[in-house]
Amino acid sequence: MNTLRFCLFCFVLVFDIKGVAMAVAAMNSKNDRSMFSSSGASSMTESGGVGGCNFTIPRSTTKLLKVKTTAEVGGDGGGAARVNAWVDSMRASSPPRVRSTITSPSTLSQTGDEQNSWNLSHPSAINMFEEITNASKGKQIVMFLDYDGTLSPIVEDPDKAFMSNEMREAVRAVAKYFPTAIVSGRSRHKVYSFVKLAELYYAGSHGMDIKGPSKRNKYKNAINQAVLYEPASAFVPMIDEVCKILVKKTKSISGDKVENNKFCLSVHFRCVEEKSWDALAKQVSLVLDEYPKLKLTQGRKVLEIKPDIKWDKGKALEFLLKSLGYANNSSEVLPVYIGDDRTDEDAFKVLRDRGQGQGIGILVSEVPKETKASYSLQEPAEVRDFLQLLVKWKRLTLQSQRMEA
Repeated sequence: MNTLRFCLFCFVLVFDIKGVAMAVAAMNSKNDRSMFSSSGASSMTESGGVGGCNFTIPRSTTKLLKVKTTAEVGGDGGGAARVNAWVDSMRASSPPRVRSTITSPSTLSQTGDEQNSWNLSHPSAINMFEEITNASKGKQIVMFLDYDGTLSPIVEDPDKAFMSNEMREAVRAVAKYFPTAIVSGRSRHKVYSFVKLAELYYAGSHGMDIKGPSKRNKYKNAINQAVLYEPASAFVPMIDEVCKILVKKTKSISGDKVENNKFCLSVHFRCVEEKSWDALAKQVSLVLDEYPKLKLTQGRKVLEIKPDIKWDKGKALEFLLKSLGYANNSSEVLPVYIGDDRTDEDAFKVLRDRGQGQGIGILVSEVPKETKASYSLQEPAEVRDFLQLLVKWKRLTLQSQRMEA
């Protein structure tokens, strides 16, 4: 005979930061004492509600049954929670700002302390230029550059993200001395139309469309400069299909732009009013529900739809190093990656995992952000200055070597 256990069942109505009500069902029982997994902290604390009151639900006395948004409770479908999460991420942009733990009553003081702390752990690549070049002694520098927000400013119309002539000349000069690749979420053909330098490697669609230089260079270790690699080629028909559906589904949302990058899609919402972000995210969610082999990630004012495969900008970086004749753990090469976006974090992680002094990650950002990069630059103008500084250093080094010979 089953033993009837005494339990207390209740619903707690909670309001999140957007005022969306959430019904949390909790159960208290002598035999059911774990609300979450055994790992982590011993309690969960939520802040919110009227007056910003706090409540704590101890793990030892409660069990989470289900969390619902009011839209779900009202029968609006099962995707509301996901849409809300996406909208929160859209607001946060990318990469997320570092959350300060300082409890100073002065917001200004707190921001200043946060900035100073972040600058200490992610110093300017220009100020620390000597440290970077010292790490390259006896090694071949290989440059990896994101495009939007790194070589060009972020603009409202993604079709007008043009790089300056000064930036193009800086990249051209860098490529003369170092193998150089552009790694972008844009289609390879699109980013090439912006950069217009045939001597570079291009990795479009977040590294899923890689092609070597069409103009020969003197990189002595390169195995195959005419490399062409497309790990997601089987997804092209699906991407085309989803693109057409999204264009149709979102046509009533003013300001959005769906960009087909061949192996992935970008849904730009930089020109969409914030009040319409929920509607946009909901349409994307409904479409993706029908395509489980695709996944969504977040960029700077853009939703990225990609094939759900184990490939990203970090994998592209490793592939290009191998194409240049360097093993992933080679001590003969110093890869330098400069980028500003959340998708660049995969490349920063690869460089960090190589070990100290074996890879240089540089984040382009004016504000403190969570990142695996070791150094920072504030804007594309500083990226240009860094590249020019690198070229000047290389020229002086070669000149010195010739004089000694």
